[in-house]
Amino acid sequence: MSLKTSPQREVFATRGAFIFAAIGSAVGLGNIWRFPYVTYDNGGGAFIIPYLVALLTAGIPLLFFDYAMGHRSRGSAPLSFRMASKVAEPIGWFQTGVAFVIGIYYAAIIGWAGCYMFFSLNQAWGDDAATFFQSDFLNLSDPGISMEFVPAVLIPIIIVWIITLGILLLGVQNGIAGFSKIFIPLLVILFLALVVRALFLPGAAEGLNALFTPDFAALTDPNVWIAAYGQIFFSLSIGFGIMITYASYLKKKTNLTGSGLVVGFSNSAFEILAGVGVFAALGFMAAAQGTQVSEVADSGIGLAFMAFPTLISEMPGGGLFGFAFFACLVFAGLTSLVSIVQVPIQALREKFRLGNKASIILVGGVMAIISILLLPTVTGLYVLDTIDAWANNIGIVGGAVVGLIVIGWALRKLPVLRDHLNAISSFKVGWFWMIILGGVTTLVLAYMLIHQIITYATEGYEDYPTLITGVMGWGMIGLLVVAAIVLTLIKWPKQTIDEAEAAIADSAAEENLRNETKGD
Repeated sequence: MSLKTSPQREVFATRGAFIFAAIGSAVGLGNIWRFPYVTYDNGGGAFIIPYLVALLTAGIPLLFFDYAMGHRSRGSAPLSFRMASKVAEPIGWFQTGVAFVIGIYYAAIIGWAGCYMFFSLNQAWGDDAATFFQSDFLNLSDPGISMEFVPAVLIPIIIVWIITLGILLLGVQNGIAGFSKIFIPLLVILFLALVVRALFLPGAAEGLNALFTPDFAALTDPNVWIAAYGQIFFSLSIGFGIMITYASYLKKKTNLTGSGLVVGFSNSAFEILAGVGVFAALGFMAAAQGTQVSEVADSGIGLAFMAFPTLISEMPGGGLFGFAFFACLVFAGLTSLVSIVQVPIQALREKFRLGNKASIILVGGVMAIISILLLPTVTGLYVLDTIDAWANNIGIVGGAVVGLIVIGWALRKLPVLRDHLNAISSFKVGWFWMIILGGVTTLVLAYMLIHQIITYATEGYEDYPTLITGVMGWGMIGLLVVAAIVLTLIKWPKQTIDEAEAAIADSAAEENLRNETKGD
């Protein structure tokens, strides 16, 4: 942890290693439990149109933006924004803070899924999956903040943190990339098997009809388009430092836009696959209960830990199906959690010139302790739900909006990022990318942010008491803003700035050389 020595900069050995890691980060719990219901609730098959528009006009352009920011300076989110301008640095720290709090609660969901893998084998939830989850498993009390621990939840969360920090201690290539190269193919194979099994269940066709029957009238509803942009935005791991950090580990000459296209379309392909599997299974569940698909369709935690256990109890071979389903949640969650935790680790490693292992133990350890103190309690679900709502809908969106306004509008750095992308990438971007990013994407995200702030301020959230929304919602966002300002005021080590400036100068020299060669 000496300040005199420079921590060695880790890199992805190959472009393929980066792509697997980036896909591992993007393909997470939201792909499996959020996309199917959002599609169903926003026009069914017709939703694919705004979804693809959002992917092409927001998702992939923002991926390119994050890649260019991180790769140009070879730095974390705070350092990348700092090298654009000193006034932009707090944005990078705020995005890093959002990743910090998301990692804290994300570990709990993975722990729950790990327990449910084994609960599935004997259907431990009995005849009432909802009561089992809330009362027997979580020991849920009234909404609030409690320090009464639930041992059955505490131990799995500790195990998740041990696994996550163990992977990170192995390094960028051997840990992050190696883990992703094994578990992403395994996740895809396992989920494909689940989808095939679900498609042959009685009633599966009704579930698919409910999901994909298009309601083109929905396309005239602005909220449907906002939902599409929201889904793309939340599912691609953009806007809170992950892709900036991962891109900083790439070698000097890496096809950034080509990689972004592979990651973006792979993520969307998995989401559509998840939609098919989930709604085929829900179609069976509706048929078995003699009801409509609309009566059993759900999203998020309700889908995973209440609806699906009920489904598992009703289907042939449900135990193995359930084990595989929750294993998919664990694999998808772990690959995402590893990327989330790496964001604050890399940021503080650069700011304070920490060694690789020291930064992981210090930063990851603090995250683990907070997670273990807050989440495995009788009020852990309320804490998780509140932090998740504010971190995603205000934290991620707010950081992205301010980042685009400052970098694109105030500092006018989009042409610089465009030139960096084009100098080393196969798919070239131009004025259309800059207009879309600075115009459509920024305005849509700004609308989402303002609308959500007004909603939370005037209506509250889920009838939770002011204590929990004030502390874990608004208080958490306020704390991140203060922390971002404080960390910005701490001076960067000269060596860190020199290394980033050298990386930028090297990139600029290559761009100039290419332009001169073209001119000749």
